[in-house]
Amino acid sequence: MAALGWLTPRRRSATARSVLAGEASAEAARKSADVSEEPLFPVPGDEQAAAFFDLDNTVMQGAALFHFGRGLYKRKFFETRDLARFAWQQAWFRLAGVEDPEHMQDARDSALSIVQGHRVAELRSIGEEIYDEYMAERIWPGTRALAQAHLDAGQRVWLVTAAPVEIAQVIARRLGLTGALGTVAESVDGVYTGKLVGEPLHGPAKAEAVRALAAAEGLNLSRCAAYSDSHNDIPMLSLVGHPYAINPDSRLRRHAREMDWRLRDYRTGRKAAKVGIPAAAGVGAVAGGTAAAIALHRRRR
Repeated sequence: MAALGWLTPRRRSATARSVLAGEASAEAARKSADVSEEPLFPVPGDEQAAAFFDLDNTVMQGAALFHFGRGLYKRKFFETRDLARFAWQQAWFRLAGVEDPEHMQDARDSALSIVQGHRVAELRSIGEEIYDEYMAERIWPGTRALAQAHLDAGQRVWLVTAAPVEIAQVIARRLGLTGALGTVAESVDGVYTGKLVGEPLHGPAKAEAVRALAAAEGLNLSRCAAYSDSHNDIPMLSLVGHPYAINPDSRLRRHAREMDWRLRDYRTGRKAAKVGIPAAAGVGAVAGGTAAAIALHRRRR
């Protein structure tokens, strides 16, 4: 019978390495279960959820107002010295990646003086052409995918920008978004007066616009998402339950890390330390827009 001893299983005591292996396996299984139980975001069919996207350097590389100025120059709306100022402002914005209040104010003042006396319908039509010429190729594919994820989930998506509302509406419609909130230039009988209606939609004004729109549309801000590159939009980002820092400036990046907000940087193609992209966004090519364009802002006539 001793010869058959090899058939009898031997009980071996667990070594430190086997204990470690077992604990590691159990931990991996637990983490895997936790990941599988995470709720999908954006949540499909949540009618009280929506997404709000800043435009400049978030959805599009550079500033929409500067690209618009370039297109107006091509159409003889102003002279070479004005174009040089627009070019400098745009170059500074591209290199610094942040909004300089003086540059932005100068650009707005220039744009208002340029369009004064022109018809709103004319600028809208020109805006369509300028989008194709200077803006379409500057849309960040990654941010576009995030917006499409919300649309695919059946949610509404708005641009929220200090850019002229006419340009914002063109971009929103071309991307298949729901609509746009932007700065409104005063017009009388369809002709621009060279003045603004109120103030530019910037900083805290964006947050107020989002709050008002959410109330009017029956949205639950705690279930909404907002995306921006600028620390100026912290008030808007702080309103929602899902804030995202996209291509963030240094101040927003620091604040986002302190608040444990999700980060994403498309400027180099690398992921930031804390990615957190909505699961439905994916990493492949973006499908064409499917939502009908709804122009929410109308100017005074």
